[in-house]
Amino acid sequence: MAGAVTLIRSGSLSDAAEYAYAATAPAGARLIFLAGACPLGADGSTAAVGDHAGQAAVCVENLRTALADAGAALEDVISTRVLVASGRREDLVAAWQVVRDAFGAHDVPSTLLGVTVLGYEDQLVEIEAVAAVLDA
Repeated sequence: MAGAVTLIRSGSLSDAAEYAYAATAPAGARLIFLAGACPLGADGSTAAVGDHAGQAAVCVENLRTALADAGAALEDVISTRVLVASGRREDLVAAWQVVRDAFGAHDVPSTLLGVTVLGYEDQLVEIEAVAAVLDA
């Protein structure tokens, strides 16, 4: 069965962006709004301290878990926002590449932001997402 998310690419905008510029879901799709996926282990400790890419990988795994608990998967995500606590573009790119690779061909519309600080001690990355599914 085809998913609810349709990615929209623009031939009028730059193809340098590694994501679709827009996405839609049909009327009747169930939207899932996920809390920001944080790089926390099951015990609540911050994983991969000091490592933007490592924290992004933990965030993606936690995102996968939250999606599965809601009856969805990465392929059902309609948009993301990736927050990186850094003023260095290299750190943002390191985190983004992990997220981008995890989504593969499902290159959802995304925003990558450098922020001053995130909520948990030693936290460098957080991934917000919205998903859409068609219930059977």
